[in-house]
Amino acid sequence: MQVIEESANGLERQIKVQVPAARIDDAVLERLRSLAKTARINGFRPGKVPLQVVRKRFGAQIRNEVMGDVINESYREALTQEQYRPAGMPSIVPVNDTEEGSDDFEYRAVFEVYPEIELADMAGSSIEKTISTVDDSDLEEMIETLRKQRVSWVDVDRPAENEDQVTMDFVGSIDGEEFPGGSAEGAPLVLGSSAMIPGFEEQLLGVVPGDSKVVSVSFPDDYRSADVAGKDAEFQVTIHAVKAPELPEVNDEFAKEFGVEEGGVEALRADILKNMERELGQSLENVNRQAVMEVLLEKNSFDVPSSMIKEEVERLRKQIIDRMQEQGQAEPPALGDELFQDDAQRRVKLGLLIAEIIKKHEIKPDPDKVKTTIESLASSYEDPKQVVDYYYGNPEYLQNIEGLVLEQQVTDWVLDQADIVDKPMKFKEVMNPEQATDGS
Repeated sequence: MQVIEESANGLERQIKVQVPAARIDDAVLERLRSLAKTARINGFRPGKVPLQVVRKRFGAQIRNEVMGDVINESYREALTQEQYRPAGMPSIVPVNDTEEGSDDFEYRAVFEVYPEIELADMAGSSIEKTISTVDDSDLEEMIETLRKQRVSWVDVDRPAENEDQVTMDFVGSIDGEEFPGGSAEGAPLVLGSSAMIPGFEEQLLGVVPGDSKVVSVSFPDDYRSADVAGKDAEFQVTIHAVKAPELPEVNDEFAKEFGVEEGGVEALRADILKNMERELGQSLENVNRQAVMEVLLEKNSFDVPSSMIKEEVERLRKQIIDRMQEQGQAEPPALGDELFQDDAQRRVKLGLLIAEIIKKHEIKPDPDKVKTTIESLASSYEDPKQVVDYYYGNPEYLQNIEGLVLEQQVTDWVLDQADIVDKPMKFKEVMNPEQATDGS
């Protein structure tokens, strides 16, 4: 078998493979002989059909099957022989025909290869490492949040204030005409919660049971319903009740509502703190991993196989479509490649970089870190041991965890090479970056 590289353009390779005709003819003859032993043809006993009769009846079909197998086998042999590392599937086109007794068979294969990555030296690179802790005020704020989740509402004999709950009927209209979804009866609304469109809740401050009033608002231009987006509306509102929030006391009974049967409030606080620290640790890992990946992308420049980007685009598109269908959208809109191109290229490039670092520095998943990661994931379940056993008993799930650990070990390796600049952040800023960005 002869292999000739005809062109090399970037990551694309075009080769011509020449397969001896005898290899094909011999394989066809062997299959015909095998088939002759079992073929059932009228006029002949099983196993007694002459070879020329089998060839006439099945020769073309057998030859096509053999050609497919020979192309697949010889292509793999050519890759090994020439030490190519293909990325994605090839495009294969025959150069000549495959008639029996013809010259050697030739075909062209066009494919991409993996890039040769020369990892940049990370020494001296500056990386911001986010650090944070859970302080007393964070713990108190979390307990306050839990109290609000157990809020009860009591009637009050005064005008409504922010954070009060009003119970109301309302009928909405645009240009004097009621519109779908614009009416409700006995609807509860917490003032200041921003549950309604802007301007609605503010106009209910000061109401008392029995009040009726007209609330005038404008729907935002980007409102989810195009029928009312950007339009002025009026709501005829009737108030039935005004209630104030009453938060539960933080005591042993409160602790029991969260599954803490022994140890009371102190045990609850310790449990909450442990969960907050676990979640913070996971968030810090994600934030710092992201920072490391950005530096890796910045420091390492190389071409990425377009076939791999295309596959990643399809994978991302499928994720979006599946999510839309789960939400009841049977026919998702057309999602063009351009929506996913940049993200797909970034993901593929990072994957190649991480794989190269793992290979070059022989990084293996640390069993202790795998165990710690699984135990951390399991700790939020009712029976952590059962979850741990499940992961270790399921090779696919265990492999996923090992992949996560490997990625974190790569992050740690890069951080060890680089110059670290600590970036202190508050607990809330780490856990809710969007709110921190908005300044809220």
